[in-house]
Amino acid sequence: MAVPTPHDVPDQPTAPQFPPELAKVLRADLPAVADEVEEEVRRQVPEYARPADGTYRQNLRSGVVQALTLFVDHIADPRDDGGAIAATYYELGRGEALEGRSLDALQSALRVGGMCAWRRMGRTAEELGLDSTLVAVLGELAFRTVHEVAQAAASGYAEARLRSSDELERRRKRLLDLLLEDGPVASAAVQDLAHGARWPVPRTVAVVALAAAPDRREEDRPLSAAGALVDMGSRPPRMLVPDPDGSGGIGGRAFTLALRGRPAAIGPTVAVTEAARSLRLATRALGLMGRGVLPRQGVVRCDEHLSTLLLYGDEPLLERLQDRALAPLDTVSAGQRDRLAETLLAWLLSGSNVPDVAARLHIHPQTVRYRLRQLEKLFGDALHEPATRLDLILALRAESLRSRQN
Repeated sequence: MAVPTPHDVPDQPTAPQFPPELAKVLRADLPAVADEVEEEVRRQVPEYARPADGTYRQNLRSGVVQALTLFVDHIADPRDDGGAIAATYYELGRGEALEGRSLDALQSALRVGGMCAWRRMGRTAEELGLDSTLVAVLGELAFRTVHEVAQAAASGYAEARLRSSDELERRRKRLLDLLLEDGPVASAAVQDLAHGARWPVPRTVAVVALAAAPDRREEDRPLSAAGALVDMGSRPPRMLVPDPDGSGGIGGRAFTLALRGRPAAIGPTVAVTEAARSLRLATRALGLMGRGVLPRQGVVRCDEHLSTLLLYGDEPLLERLQDRALAPLDTVSAGQRDRLAETLLAWLLSGSNVPDVAARLHIHPQTVRYRLRQLEKLFGDALHEPATRLDLILALRAESLRSRQN
């Protein structure tokens, strides 16, 4: 968080020749000025209007005294960079961030306190008979002091927020890796990591596997999904969505819009300790999307394509099944083979009803009967055996899906 330099504050400190007694008088008056500044800050900044023994009260008093000391030290020796006091305000800023508070209250206190201190010390300077030029320079120095301590506090605040954010991301990454690793996941380990990652453990989750971003500038930009654990660095990128079937889950239009046109596969909803299973199916579905077996674009839900995922769970085994079950079709020409395979699958799925097959394929029933006679010659009585019919349905269904890739 950057704190802008006040208007008309020069880039380099002014080195005026103040009367030696000015620093002495202001230093002697410092406790009274600190009392007045503290009272004004407590009156105008609600966050500091706490009981006298509160932590805010202690921090306020310490901060006021050190800022006033820095101001007087600048008067006594303009070459003093106030490093120790700047470090104090740096730590004050860090403390606000680590406590999860906004920096606004501290900055408001600095502005209010700076104006109050300047009014009090300005009067003292006039009483000592300083000419108007030195009073103006003194005012400039007061604003510079406020700027210095505010900048130190802002730097500490920004550094703590950055480290806190980075650490939270690391913890969430470790949690996601634990949930998605192969093998059993201990519920106690999940609870421990989730507590440190500030992630409420849901009852169910689903894993989303993402295709490469259409625009590489979007590649590393996490998707906005409430409570999701996201790893855009993995291949494929993935996100674990809590309570996916709830109102804020992955079924709504907001989730689709958040993908920004990126194809994605949503694994099945599972218990949180079974997230790896959801990832495996989502990854398999995403691979089939890339090959055209499943729709290439949009969002594919694994629960709507379980039979396809089952068929492609062991492709060498599937190819062996196809080679054996469809061997009779290898004796006909390629064009005839495609027509017969299409007709046979429709016939098996329609319960051997010729009119239904004709309607499904948009051909005449006589054409269906002609093709069925050819199939009877090729397969014989096996067409009517339940086990063979199941093998044929699986093999022909896989062949139909594979044809989408061409």
